[in-house]
Amino acid sequence: MNPEIIPIDAQTWRIEDGMVRCYLLAGTDSALLVDTGMTLQNAREIAEGLTDKPVKLLNTHGDPDHIAGNAAFPSFYMHPDEADNYHAFGGGGEIVPVREGDTLDLGGRPLEIIELPGHTPGSIAVLDRSRRALISGDPIQTGRIFMFGPGRDLRQYLNSLRKLQRRTGEFDAIWPAHGAFPVEPAQIAKLALGAERMLAHQVTWEPCDMRGTPLRAYNVGCATFLMSE
Repeated sequence: MNPEIIPIDAQTWRIEDGMVRCYLLAGTDSALLVDTGMTLQNAREIAEGLTDKPVKLLNTHGDPDHIAGNAAFPSFYMHPDEADNYHAFGGGGEIVPVREGDTLDLGGRPLEIIELPGHTPGSIAVLDRSRRALISGDPIQTGRIFMFGPGRDLRQYLNSLRKLQRRTGEFDAIWPAHGAFPVEPAQIAKLALGAERMLAHQVTWEPCDMRGTPLRAYNVGCATFLMSE
């Protein structure tokens, strides 16, 4: 299936790869591809066809539906706490570490890194101040949030949401990797409430299956969390 490329503005694109989405952000000096999707082994070629600026890569985390095209980049930005998860799925290349508060400037377009551990140990978001948009990866969305497997921590995830709630005045829209686009900042508080209710055992679940793995699906109204049995 060919990806659907949708301009957000003259220097910003979302690349729809089935049920996951990547972003390309361009400044006056360079461009940044955020994630390389689930099937997009040619993600770099796609990005370089959209801009004449040199393209760098940042991964919001290392799950396999976000790293399909990483092999075309000898190095890329990623939080160092994500290395084990990334390598567990066969990811290669040099990780250039980024951490809370770091800024990547594309030329008139500063991008701030915000740590959001919980979904995975090194999940990060990107605050695009020029667009007042938060590129959230998986933690903030309206779809299914995977909270099963090594390194997933619901309480840590809730702490990340609470931290992010204190910054909602800095962005007007959230651009997630899954589900609806865009998402309103109010989704953060809704997800936090859902996580709180789950930790208090106040949410019922239904059985589901993910590639032969039995899971529990917790529908909290604004999204669904998938947990191990």
